[in-house]
Amino acid sequence: MATVPGPVIWEIVKKNNSFLVKQFGNGSARVWFSKEGNNLFNTHSYKHSGLANPKTVTIQAAGKDGVLLATSKTRKQNKPSSLLHKSAMKKEFSRMAAAVTNQVVDNNYRPDLKKAALARLSVIHRSLQVSKSGVKKKNRQGTKMICGRK
Repeated sequence: MATVPGPVIWEIVKKNNSFLVKQFGNGSARVWFSKEGNNLFNTHSYKHSGLANPKTVTIQAAGKDGVLLATSKTRKQNKPSSLLHKSAMKKEFSRMAAAVTNQVVDNNYRPDLKKAALARLSVIHRSLQVSKSGVKKKNRQGTKMICGRK
C-alpha cells in the first residue's frame, strides 16, 4: 500500500478536522489552533501539522519526574502503533536540552523546530518541579491581647 503525500493530506484536513479549534479575536480576526499530538506550536498550519508532515517532534511529560521525547519514523507511516520513536529523559535540564537539540537539529531531522522544542521542554520541565517546603519561619511579632469592655 502506498502512502499518501503530505500536501494531499493537508488539502483534505485543512478546512475541517477533529483537532481544529477556531477562535475569533478582535473584530473579524480569526485564529485557528490545533490540538494535534505532534504539533509543537499548536497552530493550524501545514508546517507544524502532525498529521500532514512525515517528520514530527513531540515533547510530553512522562510520569512525575520525566520528559518524553518522541519523533516519528518516516518509514512506518502506515503503522500507527509503531510510528513514534520514544525516549524518556530524567536528567537535569541542560542535558535534556542538549539531547533535544542533538535529536532535532544535529541529525537534520527538523531544524526549524528547535526553538519550539526547547520552549516546550522548558515549560514541561518547569511544571514538573516541586516547590521545596523548608522550615517555616516563626512569627516573631508578639500576639496582641485584646481586652473586652466592662
